[in-house]
Amino acid sequence: MIVKNLRESREILNLKQIDIARRINAHYSTVSGWETEKDIIPLKRLITYANTFEYSLDYLFGIMNTNNYQEIILDIKTLADNLLNLRNKNKMTQESVAKKLSISTGTYCDYENGRELISTRSLYFLTKIYKPFSIDKLFQNEQNKK
Repeated sequence: MIVKNLRESREILNLKQIDIARRINAHYSTVSGWETEKDIIPLKRLITYANTFEYSLDYLFGIMNTNNYQEIILDIKTLADNLLNLRNKNKMTQESVAKKLSISTGTYCDYENGRELISTRSLYFLTKIYKPFSIDKLFQNEQNKK
């Protein structure tokens, strides 16, 4: 499951799918599709969900067992810079990361250059490439990283 704790987080909040849908401006069947893995939640929607209900992405993806929520600010330039820094820190090429993500090198290059927002699927599979890894930290600029 890509977003492992989506349903569980909703159940902790004691909300129904329709309640979630209303709060994040989606159709309840769309929320159902995300929870049953019929569909993958788009990253912008996931961030809206995380911020609305105060969940960390690391918790929602199942990287952390505890929720250490901090507001997630979607700044594609910060995300792109952090993806580049993470890859360089791990001494990998764009080609090798793209291959492990099963995407084209051009697509991964677009992620690192801020021309395209990384997909939820690719973000999840980065957790399989880099360890230890925090998705939440990818959205923090250098001044906000802890």
